[in-house]
Amino acid sequence: MPTLIEIKSLENCAALCRELELSFIEISMDMPDYQEDKLDVFQLQENAEKYGVYYTIHLEGFLDPCAFNKRAATAYTETVIRMIEIAKQLKIPLLNMHLNRGDHFTLPDRKVALYDEYSMEYTQKLIVFRNACEKAIGNTDIKICVENCGDYKDNPYLRKGLALLLESPLFAQTFDVGHNASAGYTDEPTIMKHITKLRHIHLHDASGRNNHMVLGSGDVDLKKYLNLAEYHDCRVVLEVKTVEGLRQSVSWLKANG
Repeated sequence: MPTLIEIKSLENCAALCRELELSFIEISMDMPDYQEDKLDVFQLQENAEKYGVYYTIHLEGFLDPCAFNKRAATAYTETVIRMIEIAKQLKIPLLNMHLNRGDHFTLPDRKVALYDEYSMEYTQKLIVFRNACEKAIGNTDIKICVENCGDYKDNPYLRKGLALLLESPLFAQTFDVGHNASAGYTDEPTIMKHITKLRHIHLHDASGRNNHMVLGSGDVDLKKYLNLAEYHDCRVVLEVKTVEGLRQSVSWLKANG
């Protein structure tokens, strides 16, 4: 399950996780309470043991180690390194991240993505980030999984960036099923190209541009992606955003075997 905005403490999240017979909580660093400097490792460990759950980490959605501003890029990378250290202490197996699209210039006839225009600097920074993560992870079993956000088709530099990160055995893929669906399933070819690197799935239903819907309430062939998860031995986050939606989604899973 994800961390939910309705639930203000990780202990209460852990209690709900156990009640619903789920295995882990994906801690979202988009929320102020779950920033690196506010996470109490001792308390997190106590909660995990008390409720029989474990954690994964969803790094901040705006994370951008490729920012042209050197200080900003360094700060983002250092944040990930610190989260890797926390992951080691808590035996967290996986950190999830997005590839940031960066900014663009709007010209009279088109939009120009700056990371596409300055591709050499973009890829150099991504390699620096990858190397720093490899050094921090060392010989532990932690993976950093790159999540699709419905934008692979129109942004070739993101596809290139994904391939660059996946050259490392410490990087893998997260398949966000709902974002793929709402983008007309255009992320899927890129995901399938690197299918042996699939380790994590964000599962939610979708209909048109609507996302993060309760399982069974949209148009996605959820069983297809659950079978994919099983085949590739993936963890699955039920990425719906409310307590009631999570309860309904767990009920759908049980009703559908």
